[in-house]
Amino acid sequence: MNTPIDRTLVDNIIRDLGIADFSRATIREVKAVAAQAEAASGVEFVKMEMGVPGLPPAAIGVEAEVEALRRGVASLYPDINGERMLKEEASRFVKAFVGVDVAPEGCVPVTGSMQGTFASFLTCTQCREGRDTVLFIDPGFPVQKQQLVVMGARAATFDVYDYRGAARLGAKLEGYLKVGNVAAIIYSNPNNPSWVCLREDELEAIGRLATKYDVPVLEDLAYFAMDFRRDLGRPFEPPYQPTVARYTDNYVLLISGSKAFSYAGQRIGVACISDKLYHRAFPGLMARYGAPGTFGTTFIHRVLYALSSGTGHSAQYALAAMMRAASDGTWSFRDEVSIYGERARRLKEIFLRHGFHLVYDTDVDEPVADGFYFTIGYPGMTGGELARELMYYGVSAIPLDTTGSLRQGLRACTSFILDHQYALLEERMERFAKDH
Repeated sequence: MNTPIDRTLVDNIIRDLGIADFSRATIREVKAVAAQAEAASGVEFVKMEMGVPGLPPAAIGVEAEVEALRRGVASLYPDINGERMLKEEASRFVKAFVGVDVAPEGCVPVTGSMQGTFASFLTCTQCREGRDTVLFIDPGFPVQKQQLVVMGARAATFDVYDYRGAARLGAKLEGYLKVGNVAAIIYSNPNNPSWVCLREDELEAIGRLATKYDVPVLEDLAYFAMDFRRDLGRPFEPPYQPTVARYTDNYVLLISGSKAFSYAGQRIGVACISDKLYHRAFPGLMARYGAPGTFGTTFIHRVLYALSSGTGHSAQYALAAMMRAASDGTWSFRDEVSIYGERARRLKEIFLRHGFHLVYDTDVDEPVADGFYFTIGYPGMTGGELARELMYYGVSAIPLDTTGSLRQGLRACTSFILDHQYALLEERMERFAKDH
């Protein structure tokens, strides 16, 4: 059949890139195929493979960072603990939008949540002998598992789709935790890639078990307050961002400046370590470092110091200014990123109209939110087959296989969609439906 992009062209690019199994293609590989096929064919792609913000950076952050650079902070090493103004604003921001108390001491700047998870994985897996496994409530961000491969730690995983609700999720979790080798639990909420959101009763179950089995929870809030079904954008007023921190004192909250603040390029975020975990000493840390350091001081003075010797100085001023304005109520970051939800709604309508289905479609008893990501499948096709087939129609997305999902389909990201591309996608998917 004739397709918008010649099949042989796409197949040759995939072969030349050495991608033997397209169901295992990485995000960067899918991006490379789309970019080369677009350049060679001259046909515009609808690109949905990269989870990169597609909005201008927050002006409040830019202005604060420029002013900091003008004052000469670029010539100085930042404090390894983090600049005081950011630590204080991060603590206040967590109180304003999460509704829990974390002392400024435990709010630690990191070069994006990627570094925050890497440092957390390292610290957690060194705390106690025999606890070398991180448990993923999947699907999840593929690179986090790659981080464990780099450091030589282990991953355990299960797909949350089959275990929604407090009773089922709790029973599944406890089956892993009672083995005794789990060093930490990690999940994202809202979830990358499915955009499902864990509910309060599910988070309570996680928190209860984290306390019972003494396992820290790493809560990845990369898409902070971006469940657009609920008004999570009013400082110091409920509803708050759902969190496990209401149900255990054994946690690290990872808050990124990349998505909610559209500040991805400066690699800035904060790891907010609970007060109790921050001050707790562990035998494994004592044995490894020869000093009675706590979880928090080891995280900062041993692990982060070895990784980067601090977080970019000027970017800390940017994040502090954005958090301050949000907590003051003078800037609504949610309003600026709500366009992602509208894009998802329109894109879903197009795909559903032409025979596709949503892979992760509900949060227990309500439709999944419209947001940064959504997931699609097509009858009779695996995720790898669908990802490759859509390439011939000038549409790129990543297979769910790479995310720890057991479902067949694709993750689609809304961030790079342009206004004229809705009509383009409608035309392409109408043709796809006729061809299949």
